[in-house]
Amino acid sequence: MATSLKKKYFSGLSTNTFLLTLTSLFADISTEMLYPVLPIFLTQNLKAPGSVVGIIEGVAIATQNIVQGLAGWLSDKLQKRKPIAVAGYTLAAIAKPLIGFSIVWQGVFTARFLDRLGSGTRSAPRDALVAASAGERHRGKAFGLEGVGDNLGAFLGPLIAVALLFYFKVEIRSIFYLAFIPGLIAVFMVLLVKEKGNKIPVKYKLDTHIQRFPLNYWHYLAIIAIFGMGNVSSSFFILQTKAVGVSLEGTILIYALYNLMAALISFPSGYLSDMLGRKTVLSASFLIFLATAAGFAITKNMLVIGALFALYGLYQGIFRSVGKAFATDFVPPYMRASGVGWYNTTVGLSGLVASVIAGLLWDNIGHSAVFFYAAFFAGAGSIALLFLRKIK
Repeated sequence: MATSLKKKYFSGLSTNTFLLTLTSLFADISTEMLYPVLPIFLTQNLKAPGSVVGIIEGVAIATQNIVQGLAGWLSDKLQKRKPIAVAGYTLAAIAKPLIGFSIVWQGVFTARFLDRLGSGTRSAPRDALVAASAGERHRGKAFGLEGVGDNLGAFLGPLIAVALLFYFKVEIRSIFYLAFIPGLIAVFMVLLVKEKGNKIPVKYKLDTHIQRFPLNYWHYLAIIAIFGMGNVSSSFFILQTKAVGVSLEGTILIYALYNLMAALISFPSGYLSDMLGRKTVLSASFLIFLATAAGFAITKNMLVIGALFALYGLYQGIFRSVGKAFATDFVPPYMRASGVGWYNTTVGLSGLVASVIAGLLWDNIGHSAVFFYAAFFAGAGSIALLFLRKIK
């Protein structure tokens, strides 16, 4: 019975699905070793204000996602996924140590830009590979499993950082140097992926313009943009956790819990989206984010903050898996990289606006204002999603 249930749960997935999951696992270990300490490195070691954190993270997110749109278009035009993904993973791995070499915040800005440039280059073609690694009826599971790797890496990365900082007494700058190792392993894993030959007629290779996207795809992007206007960088959740009195070690461990929750929910949410429809499951993630932001706005209790961070992880795991799977539902196979790429561009541009505004609110009005702002747009996005025409 258990074996039969297990086979059904993972049916429709291929070797490529699991290789891409491992790729995301190691890439995110590399990224998340440094991410939770980066805001603290900026504000304490380099003496940068909160507004600079918002600008750096906003530009980083925007760069990543804008490039995803362009990389997705290029991948569809050439009908090549793997070479572009390999180039992106390589650049992101090389950029990590450059942060540690920085002695002013402008150096971090440049290195973080290069890191996210690599991430943006790899993501859309990788997501197209994920979509192609499973049948249409199992696409949510494929994205969910890849999300498990991504978020599990994001869980393990901070734990490795804690061990290095507090048990092995490694200096904070060295974290950025050591992050290169799992980044290099990610490059090796994606090299093992076998890209299938494409049978799309040649004329389509030259015709992947945005005008070919259906109207309901644009409606979906508009809803994501509304929601994304409040989707502030998780750096502000980290800073608020530190601000209420949680130690650096405790803050990193809470952030690890956030990523563990995201990893645990990713595959089940993808599975449920295959069964119940993407819209229903995505709506749940919007409401979870609304509750999380509202909670951060009104409480300074450390235990409650820890619980809210876990809730924030549930949102992240669902949104990442189901949001991208939903984007691919609207477009034909030969335009999947573009479809998910421009979806991520929308997430990035709205995230840039959200993070810059959040930085200004943080410095000039107060910490709670950041989270009330986020909750407002989460509510607006939830209402807008109700009017999206269902396609599954």
